[in-house]
Amino acid sequence: MQNQLEMLRIFKVVAESTNFKEAAVRLGISPQSVTRAIKELEALLGEPLFYRSTRNTTITGLGKQMALKSEGIIEQIDTLFQIRPIPSSGAIQGLVKITMPNTFGQQFLLPALTDFMKDHPGIQLDLRFSNLIDNVVADQMDIGVRVGFFSNNRNVARRVNEMKFYIVGTPELVAKTGMPQQVGDLAHMPYTGLIDINTGRIWPWTFANAPDFFPISPAFITDDPEAELAAILAGVGYGQIGDFLCTDYIRQGKLVAVLPEQTPAPWGIYVYRPQRGPVAERVRVVFDYLVKILSETHQYKIK
Repeated sequence: MQNQLEMLRIFKVVAESTNFKEAAVRLGISPQSVTRAIKELEALLGEPLFYRSTRNTTITGLGKQMALKSEGIIEQIDTLFQIRPIPSSGAIQGLVKITMPNTFGQQFLLPALTDFMKDHPGIQLDLRFSNLIDNVVADQMDIGVRVGFFSNNRNVARRVNEMKFYIVGTPELVAKTGMPQQVGDLAHMPYTGLIDINTGRIWPWTFANAPDFFPISPAFITDDPEAELAAILAGVGYGQIGDFLCTDYIRQGKLVAVLPEQTPAPWGIYVYRPQRGPVAERVRVVFDYLVKILSETHQYKIK
């Protein structure tokens, strides 16, 4: 029988891999050794940890629980018995899984993270882009970025910046409809609607000193913020969108911000990670980098 700690180490890598073969390559051992370790661990627990097929493995419910617990246990033992200096950036290795919003992540975070990888060649990044707030997916990630509101006490979260939302339209649309003077005017003008994929409903527009506006008959509806921006730029209607999408166009004169006095309270931008005990060095380095770049950016704010 193998050492139980070594079996846990093998199990953890299998849980992060597509199949046993991939795990064996990452561990530098034979696939037979991986299979034997998992079988022995399952025999000790009395339940399967993975559902096997010829192409991949799917982790079971018990396996997910074990994966969450084993990382903290392994890292605590490593901390206890391996007192060593912090490795250089080139020596830090391993996989870091990150979840982030679609458009914000692809337009802003992806370029920053590709720059990061050039300085940390030993770190592998697994990036998942989704606007869906899914705790099952989030629990499998090492780090998450979220825009909005955050109250999940199962995570260590840092509010690092904020995002404002503006109501915008093209100068041609403003000339055609007239400048809205109050929130109620918007109901009689063409406007766009963005679907919240978590609820299937259109996001309401919020304001600083007026009730929410619930779009009833938008001229254009989509679940993609970039598609909504394209419709707004085409003059289809007014829309309420995030500053990172619209402020460059406002500065260029392609969009006009209307009712600026009704700009609502900004949403927070958060970087978070699950509470799993001691943090792996590779995760800490990526987490700190995301906090830094998101805290320092002010390029999307309207002066």
